[in-house]
Amino acid sequence: MRKTMSISLGTLLAVSAVLASVGSAAASGAAQPTAEAKKSGKVLRVNLGYEIPTADPSLSEDPVSAAIVRATFDGLTRTGPDGKPQPSIAEKIDVSADLLTYTFHLRDAKWSNGDPVTAHDFEYAWKRALDPKTGANYAYQLYYLKNGKKANRGEAKLDEVGVKALDAKTLQVTLEQPTPFFLELTSFPTYYPVNKKVAEANPKWANEAGTHVGNGPFKLAAWEHKQKLTLVKNDKYWDKDAVKLDRIEGTMVEDENTELAMFDNGELDWAGQPLGQLPPDALPYLKEEGLLQTQPIAGVYYYKFNTEQPPFTNAKIRKAFSYALNRKALSDEGVIGTHLPALGFVPPTMTVSSHPYFKDNDAETAKKLLAEGMKELGISKLPPITLSYNTSEAHKKIAEAIQKQWRQTLGAEVKLENKEWKVFLEDLHNGSYQIARYGWLGDFNDPINYLELFMEKDGGNNDTHWENAEYRKLLTQSATQTDPEKRRELLAQAEAILMDEMPVLPIYYYTQSYVKRDHVQGVLIDGLGFIDWKWASIK
Repeated sequence: MRKTMSISLGTLLAVSAVLASVGSAAASGAAQPTAEAKKSGKVLRVNLGYEIPTADPSLSEDPVSAAIVRATFDGLTRTGPDGKPQPSIAEKIDVSADLLTYTFHLRDAKWSNGDPVTAHDFEYAWKRALDPKTGANYAYQLYYLKNGKKANRGEAKLDEVGVKALDAKTLQVTLEQPTPFFLELTSFPTYYPVNKKVAEANPKWANEAGTHVGNGPFKLAAWEHKQKLTLVKNDKYWDKDAVKLDRIEGTMVEDENTELAMFDNGELDWAGQPLGQLPPDALPYLKEEGLLQTQPIAGVYYYKFNTEQPPFTNAKIRKAFSYALNRKALSDEGVIGTHLPALGFVPPTMTVSSHPYFKDNDAETAKKLLAEGMKELGISKLPPITLSYNTSEAHKKIAEAIQKQWRQTLGAEVKLENKEWKVFLEDLHNGSYQIARYGWLGDFNDPINYLELFMEKDGGNNDTHWENAEYRKLLTQSATQTDPEKRRELLAQAEAILMDEMPVLPIYYYTQSYVKRDHVQGVLIDGLGFIDWKWASIK
């Protein structure tokens, strides 16, 4: 099949040079520890890909920020090597017979500044995240708490939220309804504690190494913004004996070719996901050489439509742009690497449907829907359209390939616009975009985590501004449905509405691909794609 993606000569030469050096390294055993690595002790060198917006667990919302937060904080539970939540700061957990009340008994633990970690820190952090003034986009993760949603919307007082420190070592939590995945949630960053004294004394405490205070296996030792971030073992961590690394050094290089070259040159011990990226053109070669490691995860890469900006106020036009995509070609030609084409929104790891919601590369239907949609809008020509993405060679190549497909199938001229990650996020949340790339990795292993993103028009991550009353009704019904099969049917009906209205355009389901040194062991990547260095080691 003819390649639909144009690659510059410079890019080809850069990739070829990297592949040649990686091939040479493979032949000479470069997957073994380098002399530099042996000298530096138990140090893991990774690439973070970009400057994280924050190291505050209540405000982090991207995978790299979450990785740093997960390293520097600890929750009531923590996802273990077996992929299941295990008691962490909570030493003992009692659950009432009606599954509505959880009582967490905390172990002796300290903050990195020596303060004791208390139940009051958890109560403060959760209410702080729910406080509308905080502006936490992940506040909805706390809606499972009694009055959590109402408090976040200003309809109830924060004191009425179902979380209360009975004393320094006892936290009582009351839920709105039974939530089978609640203990998974308590291992998510939004549920981490925050040191009240530190946060109230300095609102910017989480933006510099010198003022950052956590309670996790590592602490933030240095943060050279947009250049490097360093974590060191936290000697005050309650489970410090389980932590084998002395230090983690994270560079901030956005270019995938440079990242792979740094790995080959011995400057990195790990390159690729879930933090950085590998050049898409390098993946087939790395796989052939046996260097590439790939892991399927619960995640979907998609484009968001701003449904309040023409022409994407029209559902038929949104569907036309989705049906016009040839996802199989993107896969066959290596544009989306090792990822799986998506014909629905919920990943196959937790799917609620036994069949695709639409056909791939349905050009004729796409043209028909576009014509009908334009007629409904009273226009004879599409207005200027811009597709936005954050700086990344991988995002750029996907956008270029899709831009070409839309031009060939729909006659649409689409301008591409790349932005630095922080600016990109701000523009999304402000509605300053028409189409934008996005990705969602599950916070917990349940379809509701994907479908609830679009439950409310003003939801924290619903930048599409789309809402549907029947969709909301189905999700509300699923929350109280105790029969698993009936609940699955309700969620499948909801996803069908989402795919019929198409405020989001699914492109692929994630797999994570990376290369690493053989001496790096014990790095945990769970089924949701989260990385945890607590048990990592250098052998």
